[in-house]
Amino acid sequence: MAVSSAICPSPLLSAAASAGDRSDTGARPRFEKTASTSFLRGVGQPRFSGLSSTLILRFPPNFVRQLSTKARRNCSNIGVAQIVAASWSNSSPSFEAPRSAAAADAVVVPEVAADEANTVTGGGFDSRFVDSPISGVGDAKLSSAAPKVAASLSTDGSLAVHAGERFGRGITTDAITTPVVNTSAYWFNNSDELIDFKEKRHASFEYGRYGNPTTQALEEKMSALERAESTLFVASGMYASVAMLSTLVPAGGHLVITTDCYRKTRVFIENELPKMGISVTVIDPADVESLKSALDQNNVSLFFSESPTNPFLRCVDVELVSQLCHNKGALVCIDGTFASPLNQKSLTLGADLVLHSATKFIAGHNDVLGGCISGREELISKIRLYHHVIGGVLNPNAAYMILRGMKTLHLRVQNQNNTALRMAQFLEEHPKIIRVYYPGLPSHPEHHIAKRQMTGFGGVVSFEVAGDLNTTKKFIDSLKIPYLAPSFGGCESIVDQPAIMSYWDLGGSERVAKYGIKDNLVRFSFGVEGFEDLKADIVQALEKI
Repeated sequence: MAVSSAICPSPLLSAAASAGDRSDTGARPRFEKTASTSFLRGVGQPRFSGLSSTLILRFPPNFVRQLSTKARRNCSNIGVAQIVAASWSNSSPSFEAPRSAAAADAVVVPEVAADEANTVTGGGFDSRFVDSPISGVGDAKLSSAAPKVAASLSTDGSLAVHAGERFGRGITTDAITTPVVNTSAYWFNNSDELIDFKEKRHASFEYGRYGNPTTQALEEKMSALERAESTLFVASGMYASVAMLSTLVPAGGHLVITTDCYRKTRVFIENELPKMGISVTVIDPADVESLKSALDQNNVSLFFSESPTNPFLRCVDVELVSQLCHNKGALVCIDGTFASPLNQKSLTLGADLVLHSATKFIAGHNDVLGGCISGREELISKIRLYHHVIGGVLNPNAAYMILRGMKTLHLRVQNQNNTALRMAQFLEEHPKIIRVYYPGLPSHPEHHIAKRQMTGFGGVVSFEVAGDLNTTKKFIDSLKIPYLAPSFGGCESIVDQPAIMSYWDLGGSERVAKYGIKDNLVRFSFGVEGFEDLKADIVQALEKI
């Protein structure tokens, strides 16, 4: 059979001719009989002059790659162009099954695998490839695990934009942005393929709770930023903590945590873990001797701490703590939410796991909830299995929003680092401020640790106003730019008085004794507004008290 030049112009014919010298495993198109005569099922039976309805034209992958752009531009018959484009979409590798990201600082790109089973028919092709704008998602098939090739991205800024997407995205699409795959389940061609999937001979997703290609792209991006083997994204940062603790601390185990931390984490540890016979030692973030004592006296399963902590921004010496814990067979998990992956990479310092509330700096726009855990595949796979049973799934629309937010992570965090440091320095000199808590200040108790293990000190500053609860309330209520709200790390500045926002149910003496939270403490999360505007707003509010 000959392909008429009236259908495809000379550039396509020339490329096809040059490909014809290759073997059947190369780029020579092959032709086979078929009984199909319809272009789209249920849309009539259009035919194309010069292209036999009884033959199948196959384009091996090399041919596809060479002609993909040219044919779309040069095919004079739009019907043939549509058929060819559909064939290319079908022959491209689809999204991969959940997998671990490249280790260290490598970003990955999937290798294009040969696939000779994709066809263009004289009468048409399966309509499901037209119904879905995302090639490879329409038939919910996954490519086999492909070797990974390191790409040449060395900076966090480039990784934040491209990791898991331009380099490594499993979804086959011409779109710059990663599509949202809104589905609760994934289908199989037949029972044998399902059996192959169950016996791990066929890669696929199965059910929405077990994985989603949009979420997978997000996990790959985070793994690249954290230099992790694998990442699991879940519905919230608190759920990430619960899943991690429930998986890695066995019944009867022992946990070491620090005094300063997110209150709900402390509540879960104190109220729920004892039900499983798990005991807890609480130490000051800088108290290395107490850590050594806990490790000597108990069979410690896990050390878990924020660094910097909430709300006093205390810093844990991650490298030292990791060495001490590993010597005793204990794991180390660092909650790096206040730092973000841009300011601190706990895994490179020796930690086994790093956890984030992605709601904060990572998503960065105060519009989505999410959490994640990154680390060795061995550990993340255990947490993932727990997650598959319990739930707490990140919605694919939320995954898309976090992906979008992460593209500006480096720009936002750099701006917030700069604003927060300058504001901390200004507040420390102000007569109406008693004390400032910020790891970038020499007065901070762990400033020497922060300088060693952080590349920036974050966008949150805590400070104590000269006055009581009501004086502090008046200061906060006089501010015009920041929102009075919980959370932090977004583009908009947010301020809160922890004594009211997070600890109002506790009496003042209990709150101070257990958590160190005084009535006059303020936590200020600086957004990306102009420094001078924020400073002027703080000055006028301080003048009101």
